[in-house]
Amino acid sequence: MRLKKKKNQRKSVRFYRACFGFREPFKILCDGTFIHHLLRHSIPLSQLSKLLSSSTKVFVTKCIVGELRSLGDSHSDSVKTACTLLTARCDHERRRKSAASCIESVIGGNNSEHFFVATQDTDLRMKLKEIPGVPVIYGLKNSLFLEPPSDRQRQFVTSTEEERLHISEPEYNMLKKRVGIQVTTESSDSGESFENETVIKQAVTKTNNTGRMLGVADTCKFKRKKAKGPNPLSCKKKKKSPEDSRAENIDGEVSSASKRKRNRKRKKGQMERKLAEVKLVEAG
Repeated sequence: MRLKKKKNQRKSVRFYRACFGFREPFKILCDGTFIHHLLRHSIPLSQLSKLLSSSTKVFVTKCIVGELRSLGDSHSDSVKTACTLLTARCDHERRRKSAASCIESVIGGNNSEHFFVATQDTDLRMKLKEIPGVPVIYGLKNSLFLEPPSDRQRQFVTSTEEERLHISEPEYNMLKKRVGIQVTTESSDSGESFENETVIKQAVTKTNNTGRMLGVADTCKFKRKKAKGPNPLSCKKKKKSPEDSRAENIDGEVSSASKRKRNRKRKKGQMERKLAEVKLVEAG
């Protein structure tokens, strides 16, 4: 169960990094309810970095600290820990707001600062699910959880990907200028789509022709594997016929006989030389 939880959390973090551009160290915006929950269940702040498997920076706003102070002595420890955290800028210095409304204003419509929001407020969590690119962290007893991306966020990602696939108006005008074609515009949608298609096709053919002139191949060519000969080490040796073996035996006998018939000249040894010298001395 613990492994499945970690796997789902890694998937969610990967989703926000790939689709919304979240980068390390991750910034976490905590409200008073979440800080109080951490102190009540004695959960250290380092647990947040373990949850996201990366380095983190924990933030609060002045409105959140002011709300904790207004709750009295029961939340004095929460106020002390909140003062030790980093402060995110909010434009509510003259007139304080509630923590929920302050977090909503800091996040805005697209979460440009890429904050993870840590809260125990269920109403705030439901509102943040409707905003694309806002991951939510909450606590449950002694453990922390990262909510998976909502359906609203997934739909936003798919719609933005489809928009990227289609050509935009400035891109279309740029292509039209580069190709240098004057196409008659029509009021109907079919005429506009036909115009877009003709301009794009001609631009693509022009780029392909330039690539061929420069010697650039359109498609990559792979070498096909040709059939090679058998491995000589794995092949069996050719069996010799009995006639060949007899011929080899006969040749061997003949060669041995010829070797025996050779007359070898023996060299005189040292003893013979000494005897010859002694005889010469006696004769003289």
